[in-house]
Amino acid sequence: MNKISRFFWFCSGVHVPTLEKYPTEHNKYFGIGATIFFTGLFAALSGGYAMYFVFKGDTAAVLFALFFGIIWGLAILNMDRYIVSSINKSASTNKQILQATPRILLAIMIGLVISRPLELKIFDKEIKERLKVSYLNNQRSKIDTLNMAFGNKYKIEMGKLKEVKAQRDSMQSAIKTDRQKLNYEIFGNKTTETSGIMGYGPYAKRKEEELKQREQDLDTLSSEVRKLENFVDERKQFDGLLSERLYTGKQLDSLTSIAGFADRNWALGQLSFSPNGKKDLNTSLAITFIGLLFVFFECLPVFVKLMSSRGPYDHSVQNIETAQVHESDKDKDYEVTVTDDVHDTRVTTEVTRRKQRLTSN
Repeated sequence: MNKISRFFWFCSGVHVPTLEKYPTEHNKYFGIGATIFFTGLFAALSGGYAMYFVFKGDTAAVLFALFFGIIWGLAILNMDRYIVSSINKSASTNKQILQATPRILLAIMIGLVISRPLELKIFDKEIKERLKVSYLNNQRSKIDTLNMAFGNKYKIEMGKLKEVKAQRDSMQSAIKTDRQKLNYEIFGNKTTETSGIMGYGPYAKRKEEELKQREQDLDTLSSEVRKLENFVDERKQFDGLLSERLYTGKQLDSLTSIAGFADRNWALGQLSFSPNGKKDLNTSLAITFIGLLFVFFECLPVFVKLMSSRGPYDHSVQNIETAQVHESDKDKDYEVTVTDDVHDTRVTTEVTRRKQRLTSN
């Protein structure tokens, strides 16, 4: 327990030998140091998680994430340690607040940076679903754009194909109707266009010959349609339209699993809006409050140091600093006095030496 306390005291940036003299101050700086340590720990997790998506797909992605996470966590720990330890409790309240203001702003920035990757992990499932919708819409838009460009490029051929298809369909419908009339004539069904006499008479023969001719014409049209369709399919293959398909569920899962940090960060921002474009207040508030939680957690050591009263440790530190300043001033006086005396001695010695030289001449 003593080692843990010393570690957290170190994290709080105190002078451990001085703090040990005042047991009533131990818990306060234990709590401040623990808060700073866990902030650094969250920063390490956040930085490592973010870096994992930067190098995702690389065999060394985990190693890069661990290395960067540790470095980032230590950097934040050291920065928080400095922020808290640099607040002078010997100063007046207004001066302390003035000292803390830029440190609080820096703590807010650090909190925002730390919170974002952790928010990505918290809303991981929702982000994946939003990415699937985005990827699917982008693919659909890409296919529509390719089809539109293809239609403009081969406008004449597509118009011809549409026209021939319409003729073929119209002829098929007419032949089907005439075939039914022929059957009515043969089987003696009385209509406005049939005689009602059963048998294969002259009218039926003439009608059947007409049908055979029209069926030949239909075969010719069908053959032309197939040629035009083959040409269009070849052009689509050449222009890449046939290779573009809407993503399947497995493909979407694969794409979301390898999505980078930028895509996931964009999707997290989009969670604040419903698919219809309106603001999703519940999700937006959830994301905001999670971010504010980490910001508050980052600022907490500064607030604790500001709110805490000036204790015996602070008095002792002030006395030590005053003594050290006094000692430094005395050292300065000592060096100045010694330098002046040495200078005077050098001058006297040099004057004497030169006088002797003049006398000897």
